[in-house]
Amino acid sequence: MSARAADDRSLIAHTGRWYFPIAFVARLPFAMMVVGVLTFVVSVTGSVALGGLTSAAVGVGTVIAGPLIGDAVDRHGQRRVLVPLGLANSALLATFPFVVTAGAPDWLMLLAAFGIGVSAPQAAAMSRSRLMAIIGQRLSPQRRERTFSRTMAYESAADETAFVIGPVVVGLLAALIAPWAPIAGAAALSFVFVTAFALHPTSRVGAAAGDEPAEIAPARELLRAPVLVLVAATFSVGMFFGATLTSLTAFMASQGDVDSASLLYGLMGIGSAVLALSVALLPARFALRWRWMLFAGVLAVATLGFTLSGTVSGVTVMLCLMGLGVGPTLVTLFSLAGTRSPLGRSATVMTVLGSAMALAQSVAAAVTGAVAENVGVGVAMVLPLVAAALVLVFGVMNLFVERRGRAATAGAASVPAARLLPVGDRA
Repeated sequence: MSARAADDRSLIAHTGRWYFPIAFVARLPFAMMVVGVLTFVVSVTGSVALGGLTSAAVGVGTVIAGPLIGDAVDRHGQRRVLVPLGLANSALLATFPFVVTAGAPDWLMLLAAFGIGVSAPQAAAMSRSRLMAIIGQRLSPQRRERTFSRTMAYESAADETAFVIGPVVVGLLAALIAPWAPIAGAAALSFVFVTAFALHPTSRVGAAAGDEPAEIAPARELLRAPVLVLVAATFSVGMFFGATLTSLTAFMASQGDVDSASLLYGLMGIGSAVLALSVALLPARFALRWRWMLFAGVLAVATLGFTLSGTVSGVTVMLCLMGLGVGPTLVTLFSLAGTRSPLGRSATVMTVLGSAMALAQSVAAAVTGAVAENVGVGVAMVLPLVAAALVLVFGVMNLFVERRGRAATAGAASVPAARLLPVGDRA
């Protein structure tokens, strides 16, 4: 595929129609593992704090391995990296229920969860990077900008939908079969669909010719403010997810209906996915920096309502409203990441963002679980508001970062195609 010249066909014509269903289902194990580990450990041990710590171990493993996986993919291609990762992740997920139900010590449960995080393939980040490469290398110049905007909107909507379906599947399998069923289901999906995603013909796009590493920018380019502010904001979104899920779990436990927590959490993603897809319809003159500010503001206000709610019905309404803010915010962050990725570093940037979100989700789950158990549910429900406020704060910081960048490049020639799609036409 990498040898083809750019043409005027659509993105789907280059990927094939089966790519998108495979890539979507390949996301589900990643979306299920944190929620599944949390609810399974809480179900077996009865400790929200231990469940939060175990899910945090998944996130720590993900954030440690994520940048290394991204760098390996940028250098050697997705197929060589994702196939062994998918198989390892499937095996580790399959063994986790045996570790927990065998009465293993806490440190062994944490180690097993850490291994799950280390082996997480992060199909969402890989799909974004892969599609960016196809758009940059295979689509005609007149198609690229609009296709890029639509693709980033779809990818974020797919993430949100996966994060909806993931908790719902976890809740249904746990309720209908057994608490270990969601972990076993994630193992099966990882074995089948992550492997299929890794072996799909599109995995060859952007790979270096032969066995030579691809041309990539130095790692120090990842440490510049335009990238770091996105990492910080994505970390805050992860905090929001983790704190919301765990505080909601604790709240529903206090209502005597803990099994419904995952289902209610899934409601947040309904409006989130719809709004994420709708972002592609916004006019180009509505700049990404202002979209960030608007939707982060919506998220913060709705989360304030969640914090102040004291009834199941009130919490349910606020969860739906929170989704209207978080989905478009994620689209904006990943769209900005696409435009700011250094040469040949798109997979690294996407996996760093994905790892930051997973780590923050897990750490926030651990902290929120401890607060709920030792201080109170009401205090735990304040933590999602703190995370939402941080997303807004980093949006303000981004305004200053962009202003400084525009000042530094004043008078320079504009090259939107190269900035938009660094993987493609700058090789």
